[in-house]
Amino acid sequence: MEQVRISVRNLVEFILRSGDIDNRRGRAATKEAMQEGSRIHRKIQRRMGAFYHAEVPLKTEYEFEKYTLVIEGRADGIILEPEQGNANGNPPETDEESPEKGLVEPENLRVTIDEIKGIYQDVHSLTEPVPIHLAQAKCYACIYGTQAGLSRIEVQMTYCNLDTEEIRYFRESYLLEELEQWFQELVSAYRKWADFQYEARQERQASIQGLEFPFPYREGQKELVVGVYRTISREKNLFIQAPTGTGKTISAVYPAVQGVGAGFGEKIFYLTAKTITRTVAKEAFDLLRGRGYRGSVLAITAKEKLCLCEEMECNPLHCPYAKGHYDRVNDAVFDLIQKEKDVTREVLLAQAEQFQVCPFEMCLDTSLWMDNIICDYNYVFDPNVYLRRFFAEGIKGDYIFLIDEAHNLVERGREMYSAVLYKESFLEMKKIMKLHSMKVVKNLEKCNRFLLEMKRECERYQELDNIGHLIFALMNLGASLDEFLQKNIEMPEKKQLLDFYLELRHFLNMYDRLDENYVIYTQHQEDGRFMLKLYCVNPSVNLQECLDRGRSAVFFSATLLPIQYYKSLLSTREDNYAVYAQTVFSREQSLILVANDVSSKYTRRNQDEFELIAYYIQNTIQARKGNYIVFFPSYKMMEQVLAACMGICPDGAEHPEQRPGMNGQETEKAGMSICSDGTEYLVQKPGMSEREREEFLEAFSVERDNSLVGFCVMGGIFSEGIDLKEKQLIGAIVVGTGLPQVSNERDILKGYYDKRNGTGFDYAFRYPGMNKVMQAAGRVIRTVRDKGVILLLDERFLQYEYQKLFPREWENYQVCNKETFQQKLAEFWEMSIFSGGD
Repeated sequence: MEQVRISVRNLVEFILRSGDIDNRRGRAATKEAMQEGSRIHRKIQRRMGAFYHAEVPLKTEYEFEKYTLVIEGRADGIILEPEQGNANGNPPETDEESPEKGLVEPENLRVTIDEIKGIYQDVHSLTEPVPIHLAQAKCYACIYGTQAGLSRIEVQMTYCNLDTEEIRYFRESYLLEELEQWFQELVSAYRKWADFQYEARQERQASIQGLEFPFPYREGQKELVVGVYRTISREKNLFIQAPTGTGKTISAVYPAVQGVGAGFGEKIFYLTAKTITRTVAKEAFDLLRGRGYRGSVLAITAKEKLCLCEEMECNPLHCPYAKGHYDRVNDAVFDLIQKEKDVTREVLLAQAEQFQVCPFEMCLDTSLWMDNIICDYNYVFDPNVYLRRFFAEGIKGDYIFLIDEAHNLVERGREMYSAVLYKESFLEMKKIMKLHSMKVVKNLEKCNRFLLEMKRECERYQELDNIGHLIFALMNLGASLDEFLQKNIEMPEKKQLLDFYLELRHFLNMYDRLDENYVIYTQHQEDGRFMLKLYCVNPSVNLQECLDRGRSAVFFSATLLPIQYYKSLLSTREDNYAVYAQTVFSREQSLILVANDVSSKYTRRNQDEFELIAYYIQNTIQARKGNYIVFFPSYKMMEQVLAACMGICPDGAEHPEQRPGMNGQETEKAGMSICSDGTEYLVQKPGMSEREREEFLEAFSVERDNSLVGFCVMGGIFSEGIDLKEKQLIGAIVVGTGLPQVSNERDILKGYYDKRNGTGFDYAFRYPGMNKVMQAAGRVIRTVRDKGVILLLDERFLQYEYQKLFPREWENYQVCNKETFQQKLAEFWEMSIFSGGD
């Protein structure tokens, strides 16, 4: 019989919640804060003695007409204390013939279910257990007591302060009869949701049978689809180097959907770093839905883009949607999932208005009932943001992770699991708190003294072995802040205080993760601030912990080279698969030139070099009218070369910001200059708004009589994720090898990997740099109809260390110099015209 599964935690939180959303008391008042005490759990469990049995899996089943409802979880502890006359404190035995029935209870034992909650507030401020927590423990008590044939069972709530480790117990005894009646009411309330889940799954599974790939397979694409399917069926991870044009999105989505149809998974998470790739993923699911697929799709939108208020003040005083949200949200969600299988931002906003609930929180609740979730990496990997409704129980789910543009996850992973504190923040908080709490002030002063001592010992930056003395002071500060925030005092600086509090909590949580993959260091910032950082150099252990919550993961990108580098930083498993997908583009579509007489090295950055680069740019444009993008290693060098280009132009503008137009030709777009020969130069600016980005890209779609040249930075917003097809872009000129700027963190990375495997420069500089180069170059050939040139302007590209990083598609590159490259360009364009390029 089909099964519908739900965890005990999700059951009680979903059915029994009520009241307002209220962020005014910090994390101490949130249910999420209660889930962060795994270290405390283990510590308490270890010292509970022989009668205490930790992490006991429990489940119960209810058979209905069409399906079986499985409710499962893991009790933190079961205490089996001998009654008088029985010295046997051994754990209960399992019925070997029918283990799903649960545990068989020995006689004459006093049984207590223990539920441990790590909290940040003062445990002595609690007068009774939090109702949701007690409900979770009562569920476990009912399941265990029923299966063991008990007539009475005790429940113990163990609250432990995560800073001070102070403990407070609440204990109560229940008759099994009353627990069973209460639990039955809970199950009955959930019945309509389980019915919906069963019916929706049946509809989805039936629609997958016979679902065909939506296109004729390109060369090598069927092998890629089979590889993804095989990976999912074997519960493995797969890394795919997928050149542009291989159709990597649909080649991952389709076999994942087929894997769900075959019972190898239940929910697909499509994870990405950029909005544009989320759109591509949505289009892939829409393609399948257009061919009969009946799976539901939800794209999780950032909170600030869903908020219905002018400011995100998530409390009942400032937001009408927060007041009574939990009283109405279940009705809103149930109504939504019954009428919509394609849940977009617009759908969420309309539903939230109708039911007067927070659209973002409703979106997260709706995700529980969706088959496919498109979202940012954060919702699976970030320790502060991940979807606890799926991943907090420690139970492995039937989840398939499709990780797009996976090269971005390395730096994102480092950011997520690193933490920073600034000394100046403690002084700012001290000024604020002087009027409110001297206890908090004293703890701030103590932390500041430790940081001052570190500052005096640090010249530029300094790596540290141990900061245990500061951590103890930070924990005391956290405890005093929690106590203060629990009073729910309204103050003008409340948001500033909460932001500081969250940074402090994140720092302490990351300190708990410290291992050989971290480096602790201090640094004097250029803005004068003093920083202490827990730097997650290698995020693989933390990322693998998240991957282990699912069944299988597929990492794919057009720039996942060298594959071993990414495998070592994104996963710790030794049995991961890797595939190099076959390109569908012919060699005749592109001309790849590497100049051997130019360099972007700092020692070569002078006016002569800038003019030589400008010469390459100008002559590339003149060889063929069209749209081009030039990518630079920095804004500064971009401006220096642009000035040289303007100098070469007859009557050229000296600087785009000084003279936005030429010969009286003013332009509406910021950062555009026009030479007298009609060539337009469009320049990327730092911190461009969304509208400015759109205008920048729209310029490449306009028909014009002369060439357009975009000046952009490598690794920026226009160097990946944009899709300019056919005549929208016919050339990319990449200046330099993309090496990250030298910094203390790059030095730390280099030193770390030099000690580990002797590849410090590669890991810190060369590999990340070449990724940016390949992403930038990949803007040109997007379809089988495209033709274009890729010009790599740096002699270092001819070194063996760089050559071995070239993708297979660059095997036909040609070496050129100032004297030869024009002829090569002319021959390529002449051949392109002859072969139907126009």
